[in-house]
Amino acid sequence: MLKFICYPKCTTCQKAKRWLDEKGIEYELRDIKTENPTFEELERWYSLSGQPLRKFFNTSGLLYKSMNLKDKLPTMSEKEMLSLLSTDGMLVKRPILVGDGFVLTGFKEKDWEEKI
Repeated sequence: MLKFICYPKCTTCQKAKRWLDEKGIEYELRDIKTENPTFEELERWYSLSGQPLRKFFNTSGLLYKSMNLKDKLPTMSEKEMLSLLSTDGMLVKRPILVGDGFVLTGFKEKDWEEKI
């Protein structure tokens, strides 16, 4: 079963959830704010995603901006970035869709359509 990791107040997450529901796709819902992804989960998802690790950061979030991560990320190791992401779900780009052998970050309908 798919895992749908989101922040319920996020409009993009609401749109993605609506899309899944309209397609009749079953998923397990997880609130990223109350159940933050662990270091191990993030490491696994990152390796499955095939994307650069910086794509897992919520670059439009207040926490990202207040921590000045735009300037800090280029000098951080992957381990440091994963550790940082695992400290607060609000740093993580959402929604995240975890399926059998794939991980999608953010909601791009075309990408989701291709994977599901």
